[in-house]
Amino acid sequence: MKTIEKRLDILEEKMRAESFRTNKGLGNEVGYYVFDYEAYQELTVRERIKQLENTNTELKFGYQLIIYDLYELILKLLEEEDALEDLKELEEEEGTEYVFGCIGDILKFDDKDSLIVNYILEHTPADSVVFLTGVGKCFPILRSHKILNNLHQVMDHCPVILFYPGKYNGDSLNVFGELKEDNYYRAFPLVER
Repeated sequence: MKTIEKRLDILEEKMRAESFRTNKGLGNEVGYYVFDYEAYQELTVRERIKQLENTNTELKFGYQLIIYDLYELILKLLEEEDALEDLKELEEEEGTEYVFGCIGDILKFDDKDSLIVNYILEHTPADSVVFLTGVGKCFPILRSHKILNNLHQVMDHCPVILFYPGKYNGDSLNVFGELKEDNYYRAFPLVER
C-alpha cells in the first residue's frame, strides 16, 4: 500500500504528461478521475493541493490548474441567489434535512441547468486540469455522483479530478469509507492505493 504522499507524487507526475491532458489511452474520451483517500488524510491532501495551486503550472507544465471547492462554491452561489438568510430561518423552522432539499432545489442539483455545473463550465478555460475538492465539507448536501454525472454530460474539454475522502473502486463511491453514495461508472480511479 502506498503512502498518501507517494500517491500525490504519482498524481502530479500524471498531470504533467501531455497524454493525460489530451486523454490519450482512454479511447479519446474526456478523462474524469477520482483520487480517493482516507478521511484522516484530508489535511495532507489539502496542503498538497494548496502547494500545486501556488505553482505556476501554466508556465512550468503547460496547463492551468483550476480548483473548485464544492462547499465554497455552494456558499457563493447561494449568496448570489440571495438565499442564505432565508435558509437560516428555514432551518430553525423546518430542520436541517428540509434545508438540504431546498439547497438542492435552489442550485438545481438534479437539473440539466445546474448552477454548479454552469459555473464550472463558464469559468474553466481550455488547456486546464480541474480539481473538485470539498466533498467531505458539503456531504450530504451535495452527492459526488450527481455533480460528476451532470458535469460529464456537458464538459469535455479538459480532465476533471474529484478528490474524494472515501473509497472508489471504479463502480461505487463510499464517502468516508462508510456510507455508500451511489454507483458511478464513468470515472477512472487515478492512483491506486
